[in-house]
Amino acid sequence: MKFQRFIQKYQNQITLISAVLIAIGFAGKYLLQSTVVYDWAFILASIIAAVPIMIHAYQSLRVKVISIELLVSIAVIGAFIIGEYNESAIVTFLFLFGSYLEQRTLSKTRQSIKSLTQMAPETAVILHDDDTQEEVDIDDVDEGDRIMVKAGASVPVDGTVVSGSGYLDEAVITGESKAVAKTTGDSVYSGSILGNGTLTVEATKVGEDTTFGKIIELVEDAEDAKSPAESFIDKFAQYYTPAVLIIAALVYIFTRDFPTAITVLVLGCPGALVIGAPVSNVAGIGNGAKRGILLKGGAVMDDFAKVDTFGFDKTGTLTKGVMEINSFEFYGDYEHKETFIWSLINAVELNSEHPLAKALVKSSLDELAGKQASQFELKLVESLIGKGITAVVVNPATGKDINVRMGNSRLMDAFKIVNKGKYDETIEKLAFRKNISSFCHILIDDAYIGYVELLDTLNPESKHTIETFIKCGYSVGIVTGDAAETASYVGGLLNIPSNNIFAEATPEEKLEYIKSLQENKGLKVAFVGDGINDAPALVQSDLGIA
Repeated sequence: MKFQRFIQKYQNQITLISAVLIAIGFAGKYLLQSTVVYDWAFILASIIAAVPIMIHAYQSLRVKVISIELLVSIAVIGAFIIGEYNESAIVTFLFLFGSYLEQRTLSKTRQSIKSLTQMAPETAVILHDDDTQEEVDIDDVDEGDRIMVKAGASVPVDGTVVSGSGYLDEAVITGESKAVAKTTGDSVYSGSILGNGTLTVEATKVGEDTTFGKIIELVEDAEDAKSPAESFIDKFAQYYTPAVLIIAALVYIFTRDFPTAITVLVLGCPGALVIGAPVSNVAGIGNGAKRGILLKGGAVMDDFAKVDTFGFDKTGTLTKGVMEINSFEFYGDYEHKETFIWSLINAVELNSEHPLAKALVKSSLDELAGKQASQFELKLVESLIGKGITAVVVNPATGKDINVRMGNSRLMDAFKIVNKGKYDETIEKLAFRKNISSFCHILIDDAYIGYVELLDTLNPESKHTIETFIKCGYSVGIVTGDAAETASYVGGLLNIPSNNIFAEATPEEKLEYIKSLQENKGLKVAFVGDGINDAPALVQSDLGIA
């Protein structure tokens, strides 16, 4: 048993030694003119390379399976008997080299699972009844435990918020580009990241039962599903080895020529079958990787040219995945003082951890580039979860305090607006975009002075790419976890038919949607995505592109 494990552990090194001995053998014959070096190098190469192959053949026979390894083992023994050491050495080397290439292919297809498991939280901070905290391994967390999640940390379990508030980035799970406000009673998912605040979460699902755990399980299941080509090769191997053995036996019975029968066995060793597919697979995977394409192992090569449908994730794929300014408008006395307002936005939002605040700060810096910004002194600031931010700043020009409120319509509705008519008019004008964009409305001393619209904007290449695919006759659709209104808006910009848009989908639903296209409609699907929530769909599809 220990010997088998040793051989299995060092099989790649055995393959390398075999290759070196074969090279020495050819050098001995053609450079040194020595048949002794030639023969002994090939004898040693044959023996060394045959050991792991014979072990596999023996293990297969123990479970009553006649494998290709058995055919190679018999052929090697026969080649030794008739003195064809070079044939036995080359056959065994090619077989081992084919296994090595296949391992490389499989290891590449497992990288997605490895990266997912590495990103999964490994520890959790449990809050005991006496309010003491204890950091434990994630496997030691039970349902019902209270978990403390601090800013910047990943949520380690699925659960319900029992106290605290903050903004969660759930893009890894849902694909939603906007941070989601969470407070008491809200549900949270493992793998999402807390941007600010502190949450106490009561665990409802732990370990493999969590949303993150289910994503990893879906990827593993899809990876293990065999393609028609792989199934064919497995079935082929069951019948090929007995057939070659029978043919060799018949040759000997009718000819009584042992060397000829052994030659049939040697020629029957499926060197091309064993090495051909792995070589082409590794080459294809390597070329794809250089172009940013993830290939789901070698089996997908068979379907590469047959793809007729492309499904695109939205957030981070068709769009940039970050909120940027789409439009802004300032009114009244401040209409021609954009520098003043952008300076004010920068001062108020600068220290906020909210993702929209960071987008506003970045946008303000872009707008103020090359301009003389006003320097405000921030006296008082308060963040209101799910609404926005209020502040008191000192006007550098007058030295007087300015009351500033920046946030969504819920924040605006909490205050008496002097020019309410202008605000109502703006809200009505923007109503058709309220579920697509995020709006930061601005009050200065209770006067409504305008808004900034933030939107996850299209990638520069998206429109041309989609137009090219459609022009070439491919069916194109959007498969996203984002809101239906947002997905439809992006689809409209890209001229994607509404019936080809599948929105508000969980990772499992994405996988099932891809599977339904494949099984119910017979389509060959390529899926294009970028996030963890896309991993199951990327693997289920005939071609996954990141």
